Amino acid sequence: MDRETRAFAERHFRGLGGRVSDGGGRAPGSVAFIKDPDAFSYADFFKGYLLPNVPCVFSSAFTEGWGSRRRWVTAAGKPDFDYLLQKYGDVVVPVANCGVREYNSNPKEHMPLRDYISYWKEYIQGGCSSPRGCLYLKDWHLCRDSSAEDVFTLPVYFSSDWLNEFWDALDVDDYRFVYAGPTGTWYATWGSQDDTISINHNWVNGCNLANMWHFLQQELHAVQQEVSQWRDSMPDWHHHCQVIMRSCSGINFEEFYHFLKVIAERRLLILGEGLEGHIAATGLGPQQAAFDIARITEVLTSVVQHPDFQRVDTSAFSPQPEELLQQLEEAVAATASL
Repeated sequence: MDRETRAFAERHFRGLGGRVSDGGGRAPGSVAFIKDPDAFSYADFFKGYLLPNVPCVFSSAFTEGWGSRRRWVTAAGKPDFDYLLQKYGDVVVPVANCGVREYNSNPKEHMPLRDYISYWKEYIQGGCSSPRGCLYLKDWHLCRDSSAEDVFTLPVYFSSDWLNEFWDALDVDDYRFVYAGPTGTWYATWGSQDDTISINHNWVNGCNLANMWHFLQQELHAVQQEVSQWRDSMPDWHHHCQVIMRSCSGINFEEFYHFLKVIAERRLLILGEGLEGHIAATGLGPQQAAFDIARITEVLTSVVQHPDFQRVDTSAFSPQPEELLQQLEEAVAATASL
């Protein structure tokens, strides 16, 4: 991020006045199609799409260098089963049964990729049906596997990726997935027609951090409403609401604070002296770091004031939320003229 883009972004957030960005009311039918990567800069994406929180679609020109595009599909655009078997045949992958529901998801089993591809071929030969049901390769964390090659290269537009930066720092998880399956397999609200392989990369950053915090407050409120009848009879009811929230949403208020803390501390390092290597490793410069710190400060201020966060046991937190907030406020003041 350059200085002009940061100044533009700060004006944008001042204009929001603490409100979350709602996409400007743009209708889904008006999603922009970006054709030429050579004529589309990071600043263009940041100003036109990240800040206002509106979607766009990149053309295939943006992914021409991906190893998956060169090796995973045949010239006819079909999955290259021979290559996938040779490269990943022994890798154990998660497979969901689309025809069975357990609570709010599909039951999963794990099998070697070669067994899933064998099923896939039989499913095609059987006229898109199988006695085993409709099986879908779902949530394969290939990027954490040592067998992964240059499957995909993260475009510069997504270089500020807090979600995977956080989990990579902890070295326990990530939000980069491979999905694959024949006609009729599905995930959430969409289904495959085109035998499909999909590479998903979920992310969040300073531009939509306030939206994330707003969503988490809504999720907790929904949990509290659902179990409100046990409020007076359940010991430590607020703690149990946080536990339930995490099981449903994958995160609760405690983990959200640790998420903010990890990113904040890494941005403070970037603004320190003699940390060129850290800047190179993250792909972020001081202007981006200053922007990120300002966004964390805004959200963390709201977090520490929230009555349900104040009920969280923070005695083991280091630094304490108020201490971290003070560090960030000092950094915001120091970077005002950066």
